[in-house]
Amino acid sequence: MKWIGRRQSSNVEDRRGVSGKGLMGIGGIGALVIGLVSWFITGNPGDFFNNLMNAGQEQTITQTPQEQDEMAQFVGVVLADTEDVWDTLFVAMGKTYVKPKLVLFTTSVESACGYAQSATGPFYCGGDSKVYIDLDFLVELQNRLGAQGDFAQAYIIAHEVGHHVQNLLGTLDKVHNMQSNLSEEEYNAVSVRLELQADFLAGVWAHHAQKMKSIMESGDLEEAINAAGAVGDDRIMMKNQGYVVPDSFTHGTSEQRTRWFRKGFETGDIRQGDTFNAKSL
Repeated sequence: MKWIGRRQSSNVEDRRGVSGKGLMGIGGIGALVIGLVSWFITGNPGDFFNNLMNAGQEQTITQTPQEQDEMAQFVGVVLADTEDVWDTLFVAMGKTYVKPKLVLFTTSVESACGYAQSATGPFYCGGDSKVYIDLDFLVELQNRLGAQGDFAQAYIIAHEVGHHVQNLLGTLDKVHNMQSNLSEEEYNAVSVRLELQADFLAGVWAHHAQKMKSIMESGDLEEAINAAGAVGDDRIMMKNQGYVVPDSFTHGTSEQRTRWFRKGFETGDIRQGDTFNAKSL
């Protein structure tokens, strides 16, 4: 991805080195709060990533300060690109795009959705309209799943910003309000549709960012598609436990995630991403 020397967003909050105040252990109420919020609002359950990070014998990956700063600059550029794209698309819809904040943190963080540890994974909190990312975790996640490359990282950021777009359009509220009327299995199915739409929106972003700024280099599309496939429920479950439980899917299969991202990238048309009324996913 062509990013060096380009504009960085001013909406990045750098809280690296600042622990989340009042954070409890991963089995405590802090984890429970963020897990519930993630599960029922953003579709990013902490347990999903906790299981992932506990799997295997790989050593924790720690970046040097220079590597961290370089990645922070990269994140700022990607966030700026999402701002430019969604500003333009919202204007075309007769709406105003309210930019999210992106919080960089280390180990733990406090959000309007509760307290989270790095193992919660990158997540979006609708309560404060912020995306939260631990850069060390982002690198570790990619290495453990094989989702390599800077555009794989861009996809992850764009996916979380996709949840912000859903929030602005009222989709998150509608999904959250369904929770009390649905069984766990039924709600999981709705969560899959929410996540696949965020993948689609990430693809829409990539389409327009390339059209507007020619940001992509050879192999970038493949990196994003590989990343989308790497975080499919079926692949994660096979890695962690050796079998899959389709009724427990909350994000979609690898095939579904790559297909919806690709659809967003190929069409660039937000109107074609209605996963909630799609007859087949």
